Amino acid sequence: MSLRLLSYNIRRGGAGREALIAGVVRGCDPDLVILQEATLPAVVERLAGLLGFEHWGARAGHSVAFMSRAEVTGSEWHPLVRAGRGFLELSLDEARLRVFGVHLSAVHSEWTERRRLRETGLLLEKISERGDQFHLLAGDFNSLAPNELLETRRLPPRLRPFVWLSGGRVRYRTVKLLLDAGYADAYRLLHPAEPGYTFPTWDPHVRLDFVFLPTASAGRLKSCRVVSTGADAARASDHYPLLAEVETEAA
Repeated sequence: MSLRLLSYNIRRGGAGREALIAGVVRGCDPDLVILQEATLPAVVERLAGLLGFEHWGARAGHSVAFMSRAEVTGSEWHPLVRAGRGFLELSLDEARLRVFGVHLSAVHSEWTERRRLRETGLLLEKISERGDQFHLLAGDFNSLAPNELLETRRLPPRLRPFVWLSGGRVRYRTVKLLLDAGYADAYRLLHPAEPGYTFPTWDPHVRLDFVFLPTASAGRLKSCRVVSTGADAARASDHYPLLAEVETEAA
């Protein structure tokens, strides 16, 4: 049995773009969708209705939400360092797995990277309390993987000063923390030489969106790709979504 998981940052709640977002999601045919910047529950409810998802959940002011065809037997929002930032924990009974939906703090700077490290540490602490059940981490981590570079000149002018105030570079360590903790970067595992840029849709040059699974279970990964084709994908949000498929039971 397999699960198709879509991670999608829908930008500022998604209001007014429901049809475009739904079109992108529909084309991916996912079983489970983890949404980021989904701060408006009414929008998530409309999307679930448009797409025929029986199960959905969102909280006003919280960034992470979900829609699911698979039965969700438990959902819990956990706080992180800043108000409105947190992660979502889902239990899927039929698939016997947990999925953690993540949206870490934004802005490219040294101090926000330190905050992302603290946020990731809290996430890992919570996961460790759950034992060794198979699980996935999916979302917008707002950080770069090792050996991936930020082209500061391509940032919007309002964001460049944050990098300059960090000495002209940001030491991205969040993804390395996850790799060192025993997780595999699903996209990079299957596409070692492709950039996999997910942001922004009008000038893709950074990979901020990830799916991670325990390295010991990496053999369960069937596919992982950035959904960047079609006019709707470029207009629906400033992020391209990431679609992964995993086997939910060990071979």
